[in-house]
Amino acid sequence: MSKIYVLDTNVLLQDPHSIFSFEENEVVIPAVVLEEVDSKKRYMDEIGRNARHVSRLIDSFRGNGKLHERIPLENGGSLRIELNHRSFQQLQDIFIEKTNDNRILAVAKNLSLEEETKEDGKTVILVSKDALVRVKADAIGLLSEDYLSDRVIENDHVYTGFLEVYTAKETIDRYYEKGEIQASEIVTFPLFPNQFLVMKDALGSSASAIGIVDKSRKKLKKLIFDYDHIWGIKPRNVQQTAAFELLLRKDLPLVTLTGKAGTGKTLLALASGLLQTEDHGAYKKLLVARPIVPVGKDIGFLPGEKEEKLRPWMQPIYDNLEYLFNVKKPGELDAILAGMGSIEVEALTYIRGRSIPDQYIIIDEAQNLTKHEVKTILTRVGEGSKIVLMGDPEQIDHPYLDAYNNGLTYVVERFKDQMIAGHVKLIKGERSGLAQLAADLL
Repeated sequence: MSKIYVLDTNVLLQDPHSIFSFEENEVVIPAVVLEEVDSKKRYMDEIGRNARHVSRLIDSFRGNGKLHERIPLENGGSLRIELNHRSFQQLQDIFIEKTNDNRILAVAKNLSLEEETKEDGKTVILVSKDALVRVKADAIGLLSEDYLSDRVIENDHVYTGFLEVYTAKETIDRYYEKGEIQASEIVTFPLFPNQFLVMKDALGSSASAIGIVDKSRKKLKKLIFDYDHIWGIKPRNVQQTAAFELLLRKDLPLVTLTGKAGTGKTLLALASGLLQTEDHGAYKKLLVARPIVPVGKDIGFLPGEKEEKLRPWMQPIYDNLEYLFNVKKPGELDAILAGMGSIEVEALTYIRGRSIPDQYIIIDEAQNLTKHEVKTILTRVGEGSKIVLMGDPEQIDHPYLDAYNNGLTYVVERFKDQMIAGHVKLIKGERSGLAQLAADLL
């Protein structure tokens, strides 16, 4: 039996094409949702862009019939704008305030009550990204669901970029002797290109080795780079060693790093970028950028020129640069950067429309990017450039994103099969014992 799905505003603002995600069922958009979408269409961010897209999309349906009646969709379902079920009588004793959320709940509840009176009545389901709206729906006996179609994966099995496998000590010895080994000798399942395997002795000895799957996916090879340190930074665990391998390889123009706070993502990327830009001259410039998304309450407009306005947002980058340059005095870093001229710290606000060739690009806090924004960034990458996206998918400040539908997770999952990309998830915090404990406990 077909169902009726009532969409909350946040579903449309998160995914304008969500209208087509409900197969051969009926999609209902309450009139109050259109009002909320209209109030957002002047925003100059991703939400505003999606609001304008939704407006144009719904407007395009007008040629198919009257919107307050049932309009057929390409996927076999239907769409209508709901105007006649706005009565608040059923909810006035429960929710006194006539907020937009409660008005949407009223539409869904009244539709549900009407369908219950019919012999072949349909099941009515409210779809919302807002957890409290779903809680309220449950409280009034209304079915509700989260919108999950925008998720890259359906569970928490996000690609980590490495595996631990147990094998015979003789196999590990032969790997060290030859520098490579057939992957089929270690695992029976398919692997991804540029995936890392950490081999350990199945009998429990201390013998171990790390290798990277080649582009044919048939061989496991030794890592190319074996630096004692890079700009004073030494890898402290196997994942950091793997990260350095990806960050230093010229044949991998896309690298993604994920991990909790303090695992070294930014520091490793900056050290690798400085080595290849300043020491080796492999790239003309090191470009570091991050999205401007505040944690907690926004501090409002900032005084000064662009550089002064950006400084508070970019301070985490400058902190890592001060550590790498061993800065001792206030203002010394600015003098160093001005003298070098090959390091650019920028906000992602200014990246649209650019073409960025022959540069080492680092995008920090990429988990706060939407799929559209991350596509915009990756399509800016010019010939001869390398881009590093990094962040913690569990630490998101964007109101409509979660660990499974953010831009960083999207890129990790979509590119894990590609030969030009590499990924590794950093596990162990190396900032301090307190930072690691806080990341685990809090």
